[in-house]
Amino acid sequence: MKIFLILITLFLLFPEPPLFWGFYAHSLINRQAVFSLPPEMMPLYKSEIEFITEKAVNPDRRRYAVVGEAEKHYIDLDHYGDSAIHILPKYWPEAIQKFPEDTLRAHGIGPWSAYQTFLGLTRAFDQKNKAAILRLSADLGHYLGDLNVPLHTTKNYNGQLTGQEGIHGFWESRVPELLAKDYSFWVGKAEYVEKPQLAIWDAVVRAHSMVDSVLRVERELTAQFPDDQKYSYEERNGLTVRVYSRDFTTAYAIALDHQVERQMRKSIKMIADFWYTAWINAGQPDLRNLSGSGKDEDEKIAPDPKIKVRSHDNE
Repeated sequence: MKIFLILITLFLLFPEPPLFWGFYAHSLINRQAVFSLPPEMMPLYKSEIEFITEKAVNPDRRRYAVVGEAEKHYIDLDHYGDSAIHILPKYWPEAIQKFPEDTLRAHGIGPWSAYQTFLGLTRAFDQKNKAAILRLSADLGHYLGDLNVPLHTTKNYNGQLTGQEGIHGFWESRVPELLAKDYSFWVGKAEYVEKPQLAIWDAVVRAHSMVDSVLRVERELTAQFPDDQKYSYEERNGLTVRVYSRDFTTAYAIALDHQVERQMRKSIKMIADFWYTAWINAGQPDLRNLSGSGKDEDEKIAPDPKIKVRSHDNE
């Protein structure tokens, strides 16, 4: 309950529309991952848990401000056909040898980019650069969380191809917003990942296998709920907005066998595992006395209207 209240406070302090997992879910996932780390990593991560929690959303903010950021959050596996996982090279140098780089970027480079962030975090540990460790830990948590979202793996990312616009935000923002306070988020201790890039692809394939159920269950429930029961109205930031009703949201979560909770748990465990693996690969540096004054100066993330990114309506 304490964590829930902290994150609600953060949500009120930063009342932006939720993107991808949403501010609430990304922050919660990063925060919970800290508790799976070994004692040797706690002097840094526990003391900086608020930074890692708050900065979990920065990659989403950069989508609207930095050219080349948006494609780091997803991959349209179905663009490459039913054999995508066999066709796509697992490592970036091989991928750009097989496909034009602009084609890859147009359909998302999430798995390759997340691995590059992981390598960057490993270098930061090796250099004992506190500011870089914190920034890249928060970023890596965000990217890995995104790749565990089924709708980040399909060109039908918001149900726009099946008349289900808004399902993206429904699955990853509305469901956690209403139900996550009752989820169990202890996922065990962080474990070493032998092949990080392949582990990322495994997570993407697993998430992609859920796309059909994400869409099908929403469609079936919509047939059972009249509009005045599927939707309700809430006041947010002084505005009355239409949202998915609590009854519809709860029915959806149950019909999916608590899929959102399961994917949030997988994200938490994966993030902790990757932070831990980066630290191990860097030689397990002592995190009690690191170089630098601490956190990077706050990113100045100003939206650039010239940058066009995918729209993910949340309601």
